[in-house]
Amino acid sequence: MLTTNPFDDDHLHEECGIFGVSGAADSAAALVALGLHALQHRGQEAAGITTFDGAQFHTHRAMGHVAGNFDRDEVIRALPGSVACGHVRYSTTGETALRNVQPLYAELASGGFAVAHNGNISNAMRLRRELVRRGSIFQSTSDTETIIHLVATSNYRSLLDRFIDALRQVEGAYSLIVMTPEGMIACRDPLGIRPLVMGKLGDAIIFASETVALDVVGAEFVRSVDPGELVIVQGTEMRSIRPFPEAAARPCIFEWVYFSRPDSIVDDHSVYSVRKAIGAQLAIESPVDADLVIPVPDSGVPAAIGYAQQSGIPFELGIIRSHYVGRTFIQPGDKVRHLGVKLKHNANRALIAGKRVVLIDDSIVRGTTSLKIVQMMREAGAAEVHMRIASPPTKHSCFYGVDTPERAKLLAAKLDLRAMTDFIHADTLGFVSIDGLYKALGEAAREGVRPKYCDACFTGDYPTTLTDHDELAEVDQFALLEERVA
Repeated sequence: MLTTNPFDDDHLHEECGIFGVSGAADSAAALVALGLHALQHRGQEAAGITTFDGAQFHTHRAMGHVAGNFDRDEVIRALPGSVACGHVRYSTTGETALRNVQPLYAELASGGFAVAHNGNISNAMRLRRELVRRGSIFQSTSDTETIIHLVATSNYRSLLDRFIDALRQVEGAYSLIVMTPEGMIACRDPLGIRPLVMGKLGDAIIFASETVALDVVGAEFVRSVDPGELVIVQGTEMRSIRPFPEAAARPCIFEWVYFSRPDSIVDDHSVYSVRKAIGAQLAIESPVDADLVIPVPDSGVPAAIGYAQQSGIPFELGIIRSHYVGRTFIQPGDKVRHLGVKLKHNANRALIAGKRVVLIDDSIVRGTTSLKIVQMMREAGAAEVHMRIASPPTKHSCFYGVDTPERAKLLAAKLDLRAMTDFIHADTLGFVSIDGLYKALGEAAREGVRPKYCDACFTGDYPTTLTDHDELAEVDQFALLEERVA
């Protein structure tokens, strides 16, 4: 079967979005549901909300979107309390199943413990093996559950110290919202790879993956949670601690390229403005003589505006996207398959015919999307089709909470520029440079300086150890050696 959103399926996908509120005068669950609506782009496989009413925890988790699962009064009424956290999921570790839907909840010796996690624990497999050896019984295949077991088995006395002890044992990326009977804890990993912001709505304190979720509920943006910071909230009272050694932050640069909504502000940078600046830099680095600049909707729009303004080539909507087609399925077959593609995206034929077009997209992953788009332009009568990409070539897998194909399936890891151009059947292909991407963020060129961002998907420069990946690589190498010897 084929989904009718193939343009979306060839993008990198964020693992999840999180939202939490403490001290809500009315239903905290209703606020969380609204916040999750604004974060739906970060995870579309499942959603969940957990609340605490001062005596008992309540949870509702479901497969699918927020709408349809949390827009019914009876669901929200079954989630009472002034404290709540929620999660939208796109799986990168663990199967797509209800048992992996967050927030995950457990009854510890200290009481209930709920956690919502954005990111990926890169040593979760090793930790899980040790925990199971010591007697832990896991209920999910999610890396997030490892944190719960580390808290449960810690030798420290206070819950806060047990939580800090757990975090000191994990590698990778995490932004977490934790609920306990004592209050709420929000934190980011010491490198700040995944985003987390804080806001206020009256007396209520709110945490979210992006500022757009604060906007939707009418909250005031206060600040980003700092890398390595734990913010502890009890009702409407808040304090902050920094229990980890200070480290140079490396937030994920792809938040500005694709993951975050353009109306969000990430680490003091407007996502929309950065994407326009990337497009302008792309026009400087990879100019082309053409008639029209056309974005690949919707993520390519801001960069295409920047490219058009810098180059002087008119910006036009040459691909029209239908926003009323859900994630439907059709039977395979070449003719029907092609019609399925057109349900969601269609060429603006009258505009394109006879024109030299520049297509702007945010990234190339496997290359299948770019191939379909170029083909669509040619079928619409384009005289020339030039593809420009508002990020460097994606050559490496991500291990920090992004659903990336294995490296062998990344087009840029297999082919050089000429071969990639031939593969997608474009006249020319160009990517913004890594230095150009840094310049769009107002930074010095990356070359010769300490990277300010995690750009491992482009450079292979991973900011943390990758224990599980390295162990699997050793197993694969050993198996290959045995095969050769045999």
